[in-house]
Formats: sequence, C-alpha cells, structure tokens
Amino acid sequence: MSEKEIHRVIIIGSGPAGLTAALYNARANLAPLILAGPEPGGQLMITTEVENYPGFPEGITGPELMRKFEEQAVRFGAEVRRETVEAVDFSARPFTVVTTEREYRGRSVIVATGATARWLGLESETRFRGRGVSACATCDGFFYRDKVIAVVGGGDTAAEEALYLTNFGSRVYLIHRRDELRASKIMAERIEKNEKVDILWNAVVVEVLGEDPAGVHGLRLQDTLTGEERELSVDGIFIAIGHDPQTEVFRGAIDTDEDGYILTEGVRTSIEGVFACGDSVDHVYRQAITAAGMGCAAAIEAERWLEAQA
Repeated sequence: MSEKEIHRVIIIGSGPAGLTAALYNARANLAPLILAGPEPGGQLMITTEVENYPGFPEGITGPELMRKFEEQAVRFGAEVRRETVEAVDFSARPFTVVTTEREYRGRSVIVATGATARWLGLESETRFRGRGVSACATCDGFFYRDKVIAVVGGGDTAAEEALYLTNFGSRVYLIHRRDELRASKIMAERIEKNEKVDILWNAVVVEVLGEDPAGVHGLRLQDTLTGEERELSVDGIFIAIGHDPQTEVFRGAIDTDEDGYILTEGVRTSIEGVFACGDSVDHVYRQAITAAGMGCAAAIEAERWLEAQA
C-alpha cells in the first residue's frame, strides 16, 4: 500500500463533534476523511429549531446548521463519504476501518458516532417529533413557557428533565410505569416536594395526540395495573428513558464503560492514535456545542499526535 492510500485522519461520524474535528483537521492540511454513516448530521437532523447555538440569534433548523458545518469542513479540504462503518481493527497501525463499501487505512482515527435517545416506539411519537415531542429539555424547554408539559421516565434523567422544565412550564407531569421512582433519593425528594410537578404512577403513554400542523395537544395513558385508559391534556412531551451510545462496532477495540460509552482521558482513548469525542463519550451534557468543543479538542490532539510520530 502506498503512502497516498493511507489517510492521515479518518473521522467516523458526522454530527457536531465529527464535523468540527474535520474542520480543524482540514485547516491543518490533514485532508481528513469523514465516514458520515447512515444518518449524516446526527441527532440535529431530527431537530426543528435550534436557538441555543451561538451565532444564530434568530435560531436555525438542525438540518441547516449541520449543512453549514459540513460545507465549512469541505471548503477547507475534508472529504465526506456517506458510508457506514461495519468493523475496525485498531490492533496495528495504520488502523483499518471497514465500511459497507470498502476498506480504509488511517494513521489516526477520531470516533464521533454520537448517541441516540431511546424512544417509546409509538407511531404517533414519531409523527410529532419536533412538534411537541422531544428528548432534550435543555434544547427545547424554552418553547414551553407557561405551558403544560409531560416527562416520561423514572430515573435521574427524567427527574432532572422534569425539574428543569418547571422553570418554563405552568405544570409538569412526570409519567412513570411503576409505583416508585428509580431516581436517586435526593432527586426523588426534590421531585416530590416541587409544587409544579405531579407524578402519575403506574402509567404508560400508548398514544401521542395531536393535529397537523399544530402539533401535540394531549396523551392517551394506560394504567399498568388495571389497563384502564384516559386522556391527559398537555402541550408537549419529553421522553427521558435514556440514551444509547452508537459504539457497538468499537466494542473490544477500545475501552468502553458498561453502558457502551467510550472511556477517555480528555479525548484520548485506550488505543494510542485513536481519539473520541461528542455524545459517544459524553453522557452528561449531550449538547451540540459541547460536542463541537470536544471535536475541536480531538482534532488538535490528533494533529499533535501525528506530528510527534513524524
């Protein structure tokens, strides 16, 4: 294999982290290759209005923001291929990355595959996603000022989302399928003491109710003990039942925690020359801007590492 056939940087993933890394590496004349995967742009591709990303005072749609990210990276020499990675070999350098189309070699690799929110699996939930259905209170809570909001879940994430949403909503319903929260004791106590929060025990959402194009106006709930159904009027619903990092292909190749999140020191993984950033690492903030910041760090670390190998 000739030197020209070995990429200096291969970036796996094309959300804010991956495309920011690509931009920085491209401006460093490293000609990064981006393997964009089946959903280029990451979770922002299913986000309507983004109002908390700096530089866009009037807001911007998620897909438009990701298009601008990609255009900027390509302008400076990044190459985007919309291929899905099926296997990797980090046991020897240059590293091997196998996609559905071909096999690549890279002197360094940046993993930025992100994470996906767990959904309820309802057709109606999918239909109203972005129009009353969300999985990120920090992203979308502002749109529900003085409105009635529902949060689904019973763990710390759901409790945190519900408490955060009390800053905006007039009433927050926490819907939990059991009769006891899984959240930590301190979070459960905060929820139960908050006058704006009503906990609906032993309940599951069986249908999101709404109209096109207005969006969500209610939920159909089912009692898990009796099977009885009823309707609840709400203006929006936040699903807070967890996230899954998209790291299956890397299991065994780099160290991950028990949930699949990649373990790093900064952005360095357990394999020298392989870096990771964004929501495949971060299970705390999960914001476009924090992912972009990590992508910048990963690109700089990769550049410095490559220089040290020369």
